[in-house]
Amino acid sequence: MTELALLVQGLLDGSIYALIAVGLTLVYGLLRILHVAHAALFTLGGYVGVVVTNETGSFILALVAAMIVAGIAGMIIYRLVYQPILHLPPYVALIASIGLFIAMQEGFRFYDEQGVSYVNPPVQGTLELAGQTLQLAKIVTFFVAIILIGGLGLLAAKTRTGVAWRATVTMPAMAESFGINIIQVRYINFFIGSALAAVAGVMVSLTTNLVEPTSGDVWSYKALAIIVLGGLGSMRGTLIACFALGVLEAFATTTCVPLGNIQICLGEIMNRDAIAFAFLVIVLMIRPQGLFVRA
Repeated sequence: MTELALLVQGLLDGSIYALIAVGLTLVYGLLRILHVAHAALFTLGGYVGVVVTNETGSFILALVAAMIVAGIAGMIIYRLVYQPILHLPPYVALIASIGLFIAMQEGFRFYDEQGVSYVNPPVQGTLELAGQTLQLAKIVTFFVAIILIGGLGLLAAKTRTGVAWRATVTMPAMAESFGINIIQVRYINFFIGSALAAVAGVMVSLTTNLVEPTSGDVWSYKALAIIVLGGLGSMRGTLIACFALGVLEAFATTTCVPLGNIQICLGEIMNRDAIAFAFLVIVLMIRPQGLFVRA
C-alpha cells in the first residue's frame, strides 16, 4: 500500500472521529462534563438511519431523521440528567453519564439484540486510488464531515448565536450578565453535538451494514482519547488530533521497522483500536495537558 493511499485512508477515518469527538468537546467545553452517554447517541443515530432507510428507501431522509432524533435526545439528556446535578462535583455527572449509557445500551438490546442491517444498503461501491480500494461510503463521510464541521465553524464565528456560544464557554458569568440565555445555549450545544454523533453513527453503519447495541463503544472510547490528546475543551486541538490519529493508525498498522535480523510490525503486536490508547498513555506521560494546548 502506497503512502498516499495510507494518508487518504487515515484522513477518511479521521473524519469519522471528528464527527464524534466534536460533540464531546462541545459538551466538555461548556459544562466540563465527560459525556460518556455520547456513545449511545452515536448508536441511536445508526439505528434511526437504518430503520428509516429500510422503511422509506430515502437515505437523505434517514440522515435528517437521525440528526433530529439524536439532537432531541441530547437535549432531553441535558435537561433530565445533567442540569439537576451541575452544582455537584464533576464526578457525579460522570457517574450519571456512565449509568445512562449502560441503560440506553440495554434499551437497544430490548429493541433488537442482534442488531439491524440495511435491506438495500445505499452509498455502496468502491473507488480505486493509487492502487488502493476505498469504500465510497467513507469518501462520502469525509465530505459530509467537512461540510458539517465547516458550517459549525461559520456558525460559531459569524452569527450572534455563535458569539453567545463562545462567550458562554469562556466567561459564563459575564455572558449571563450581558443578557445571554445560558440555558438556551446549552440546549443548542447538546442538539448540535448529538446530531453530529448521529451522522457518524449513520455513516459508520454504511461501511459495516450493521448497527448493534454496542456499535458506539469503540468509536466513542477513541473519541474520549482524542479530546484528551487534543487538550480538553480545545476544538482546534480535537480536530487536529482526530486526523492525526487516523493517519497514525493507517501507517502504524501496515508499517514494519527492521530491528536486527527481524521486522517489527506494530499491526501484528496490537490491533488498530489499541493504538489510540497506547498513544494516549504515551502522551499523558509526556504532556498530560494534551498535545495542542499550553501547560
